Amino acid sequence: MKTETTTYNLLNNISYPEDLRRLSADQLPEVCKELRQCIINEVSCNPGHFASNLGAVELTVALHYVFNTPYDRIVWDVGHQAYGHKILTGRREDFHTNRQLKGIRPFPSPDESEYDTFACGHASNSISAALGMSVAAAMKGEKDRHVVAVIGDGSMSGGLAFEGLNNASSTPNNLLIILNDNDMSIDRSVGGMKQYLFNLTTSNRYNQLRFKAARFLFKIGILNEERRKALIRFANSLKSIAAQQQNIFEGMNIRYFGPIDGHDVKNLARVLRDIKDLSGPKILHLHTVKGKGFEPAEKDPGTWHAPGRFDPVSGQRMIQSDENRPPLYQDVFGETLVELARQNPRIVGVTPAMPTGCSMNRLMETMPQRAFDVGIAEGHAATFSGGMAKDGLQPFCNIYSSFMQRAYDNVIHDIALLRLPVVLCLDRAGLVGEDGPTHHGVFDMAYFRPIPNLTIASPMNEHELRRLMYTAQLPGKGTFVIRYPRGRGVLTDWRCPLEEIEVGKGRKLKDGSDMAVITIGPIGNVAAKAIEKAERLRHLSIAHYDLRFLKPLDEDMLHEIGRKFSRIVTAEDGVRQGGMGSAVLEFMADHQYHPHLIHIGVPDRFVEHGPVQELYRLCGMDEESIFKELIIEN
Repeated sequence: MKTETTTYNLLNNISYPEDLRRLSADQLPEVCKELRQCIINEVSCNPGHFASNLGAVELTVALHYVFNTPYDRIVWDVGHQAYGHKILTGRREDFHTNRQLKGIRPFPSPDESEYDTFACGHASNSISAALGMSVAAAMKGEKDRHVVAVIGDGSMSGGLAFEGLNNASSTPNNLLIILNDNDMSIDRSVGGMKQYLFNLTTSNRYNQLRFKAARFLFKIGILNEERRKALIRFANSLKSIAAQQQNIFEGMNIRYFGPIDGHDVKNLARVLRDIKDLSGPKILHLHTVKGKGFEPAEKDPGTWHAPGRFDPVSGQRMIQSDENRPPLYQDVFGETLVELARQNPRIVGVTPAMPTGCSMNRLMETMPQRAFDVGIAEGHAATFSGGMAKDGLQPFCNIYSSFMQRAYDNVIHDIALLRLPVVLCLDRAGLVGEDGPTHHGVFDMAYFRPIPNLTIASPMNEHELRRLMYTAQLPGKGTFVIRYPRGRGVLTDWRCPLEEIEVGKGRKLKDGSDMAVITIGPIGNVAAKAIEKAERLRHLSIAHYDLRFLKPLDEDMLHEIGRKFSRIVTAEDGVRQGGMGSAVLEFMADHQYHPHLIHIGVPDRFVEHGPVQELYRLCGMDEESIFKELIIEN
């Protein structure tokens, strides 16, 4: 939906950053005001990430005002805060297509714009990527090229951020790291780093005096690089004694500036000018307010992270009634986890910074001592869960499917190898829609299938999810993976008795004689409609099997299918290569069955962003596409 054209005195004349740089510093606050209003107007009718973008408006304007982008590199972490960046870099006229099929991408991407310097979507990679660019610039002799990494306090809790910091402290570079500290990730930031950043203070006057003195001493030859490092260590020691606080960044020989007000755009631009040419790695610490300039978002930034459509004047969100609609799979998970935890005192919940998104907040509110938000740290979430399981607890570790990719080694080494009873709940499995290729959870079946000691299951509906969760926490079940999609299920009456499902046993949903359709997970509901249509219009007799478990496979069921049918169609909401269809094909080949097998799933490419139903159609996974496959040669 395109918003009505709004006349902005300054923003309408800014198509690219060079237009911005023609303005005076005194005009920057007005630019920020107009840019913020533009974001409010656009996101109110074309939903997307909201509060984080409002909080980064002044930072975005100051960066493009001071630095010579795109020659100078700005690397955004995650990209939740980059709408202002997109609007200022040639995409304002098309921004109404943001997150829509064939429209502006949901996160910065070099495939879309030269101003987007690196892939965004997953947290904590900006420092490492920007350090690589800084080193590359030096090696190529591009001494005038500046590289800036913009990272939030939530992302700073991720292990990769610390790996980047550690390398930056020992590798020659001139990287500038901007820490956008709003005391939030999506939900509230957690952990010691949050409190540390909140308390950290350094005098701006001290920093200005220090780097001006250093520049003068270098110029007259008294100070060299080796003496500079020794002097920094000495100065840091004195400052730590005086402040009774150790600065972790300067302890790593990374110059620290701040914290400063991230919403004072004129001062922010001045500070950036002052420090941008300093040699060596440096960090500028900003305090910002998530949702800045829009009162409802400032008061409740978690809800307003991605609020959907809303009235830009009143702030009233346009929420569709849940009455007579199936629940979200996430809500079924949250309610069922609380129900199970009341029965089983060994159950604990773990999530890496997504308690509201995955509904772990239900357990946190009911039994706060038994639920853990570990911050943006998926690898740690997995190993932490393994540690608790090793000593007698039963963790339900909920990680979005695409984010679980970051914990792959931890699952292998710290959970599966020891056969630990951890339930890995992969939320957002399958195609997730408007967040695009960085968030589609389509690889998990393929990447987990080869790992020994795992049980891998996917429920077709809410009843199956509840029963799989119940089964997974029973004694002796080992490491149990349950994958389920984003969004609503199919059952309005979703509560059901909690009953055990035999591990490795699928379901025959209906019999047939002409062909067999094998599905796993919620795509089975789509296939069921296609089967009904094919039988009604083409008078076919089609058997439908819900495999349920990718591992272990229901070999009795597959033998039945192999003996009875010469034509088989498999359908899954994951990648075709290495997934369920591949497992069925391998089984048939191993047991000398030779059916004609059609394999429906995500093709071998990164799938773009857009509404889930449109993406299903593009991938040949929607009802009509499955129907066409069923009637071929019939």
